[in-house]
Amino acid sequence: MLNRKFASVLGGLLAAVPAFAYESSYNMPVGVTPISREVHGLHMLIFWVCVAIAVVVFGAMIYSIWKFRKSTGAVADQTLTHSTQVEVVWTVIPVLILISMAIPAAKTLVKMEDTRNAELTVKVIGYQWKWQYDYLGKGVAFFSTLSAESNQARQLDSGVDVTQVKDYLLDVDHPLVVPVDTKVRLLLTGNDVIHSWWVPDFAVKKDAIPGFINEAWFKAEKIGRYTGQCAELCGRDHGFMPIVVQVLSKEAFATWLAAQQEAAKAAAAAAQPAATTAMTTPAPASAAAAL
Repeated sequence: MLNRKFASVLGGLLAAVPAFAYESSYNMPVGVTPISREVHGLHMLIFWVCVAIAVVVFGAMIYSIWKFRKSTGAVADQTLTHSTQVEVVWTVIPVLILISMAIPAAKTLVKMEDTRNAELTVKVIGYQWKWQYDYLGKGVAFFSTLSAESNQARQLDSGVDVTQVKDYLLDVDHPLVVPVDTKVRLLLTGNDVIHSWWVPDFAVKKDAIPGFINEAWFKAEKIGRYTGQCAELCGRDHGFMPIVVQVLSKEAFATWLAAQQEAAKAAAAAAQPAATTAMTTPAPASAAAAL
């Protein structure tokens, strides 16, 4: 009777595990890139391996405690015993389990580092406390900082209820904009201290280290807005440099890129006369005398 109750409880727990693992917001997101799905698949594979190991180990422990309890007359063995066969078994089985997990994990890690054949390259520079995005070869570069609404709300004595601020601490003034179904290569570095560019839905988390260039890539397969944060403690305002990536259709991205290029050209043209005037304006007499 007790065996049946135990089996029923255990079966109920195991039946509830899949729902928790897949639907709970505490689980790793599946994401919107091929790599993120592979990472999630590995996560779930190892999760179920751990569940199976826990069931076997704790099941054996609980069964032994119940079966060989003192009330049934069981007497503990006081002699020292040794079984080479048992030790070999409990050494070989974990080794095989680790190998079976390491092979698919190594394949995914190799794919994560393969930045070849990228269709778009963006240089990402981390600052205290903002990001700079430079679309290499496109003539477009800009800074991305915390949105004005979040920045105002985070101030002491601001009087703003942060729960009423949309996407509090997860919104920026200028998001990184990329086209859908496009392999985007990231070249990451830091300007001052170590930062870390992390977007969970892309399964990308790469350090931006001053003096070094790290590489990462993603290929978003779904149009939308995806958020992340700096995942490296980079200073007192570390929590206020979010990441927002806007994934557009290829046509919409081409339109956006053209508009950004025109704006950059206009800004450069407007700055040119001012620079020329500053260079050709004679110095004041007092300054010339001082020279």
